[in-house]
Amino acid sequence: MTALQRPGARVVAGGTDILPNLKHHLGLPSRPSGPEGPQHPAELPPVLVSLSRVTALRGIALDEAAGVLRIGAGVTLSQLSEHPEVVARFPSLSQSAGAVASPPIRNMGTIGGNVNLDTRCRYVNQTHFWREALGGGCLKSEGNVCHVVPGGRNCVAAMSSDNVPVLISLDATIVQAGPEGVRALPIEEYYKADGLAHTNAKPGEVTTELRVPLPKGPRRSHYIKWSVRKSIDFPLVSVALRFDLEADEATVAAVKVVVGVLGSKPRTLGKLDDVAGKKLADPAVARMVADAAYAQCKPLENVPYEAAYRRDMIRVYTRRAIEALAAAE
Repeated sequence: MTALQRPGARVVAGGTDILPNLKHHLGLPSRPSGPEGPQHPAELPPVLVSLSRVTALRGIALDEAAGVLRIGAGVTLSQLSEHPEVVARFPSLSQSAGAVASPPIRNMGTIGGNVNLDTRCRYVNQTHFWREALGGGCLKSEGNVCHVVPGGRNCVAAMSSDNVPVLISLDATIVQAGPEGVRALPIEEYYKADGLAHTNAKPGEVTTELRVPLPKGPRRSHYIKWSVRKSIDFPLVSVALRFDLEADEATVAAVKVVVGVLGSKPRTLGKLDDVAGKKLADPAVARMVADAAYAQCKPLENVPYEAAYRRDMIRVYTRRAIEALAAAE
């Protein structure tokens, strides 16, 4: 941990997120604009710590005694999407890992990196030259204004990870190791609504493992996202769904829906109790959940495409996902 404790040190696993950001001078300690105007980008990190040779982070193991699937943070997204236990027990996680970017990126990118993916915004994920032309960047880069919420004091850059909404829907636990020891916490509690520092990681900590509880009964899960292109692009909206079913494998016992690409953390829908007791194949279920997603989710103009249109897509894609689950029974 000595190298990680060096001020400004950054961890590199697959490098598919951090390296492009560093080239654009993003993800660095911010230096706000002063009376003289925007300052130059902060200095690059003094050291990058590679985890590529830490073999202990690469395994996927079924722990029946603990009732969890243990996923090492160094597992690549390709390995995760194709692993037999993931495909069989957690199809939504297999779908989300397999939906990230393109095959070369999935072969490099890791699940640990994906759950720590930096937030993104249409006004900041540009070159430094572009940001200067905008008028000095924003709260996340060299500036002190928010172009998404004029007058806003908090950064609302979007969490665009494909896998985080799914892991939240599956009640996963994230394990962190650092100078203070090892700690585990529900992954839903790992994120906060702050685009500048959207995780609760402590200084010097690294993600070592994800633990996903095994299903205790019949379940249907699905992940769906909308993006302009089927590869490369980050999602513009995303929805992770989990339906726990009764013994008849047709009646809904409980439902959990998590929507991504809204703000700096995903949103877990509430007020879905009325769905319990209905048949998954009942058209009313798809309509009720889709309407709840539309009512409770209000995208911001932080990624491309108008927020109102993206909100409509949340309802459309939620309904399509539930209809696909019902058809697969």
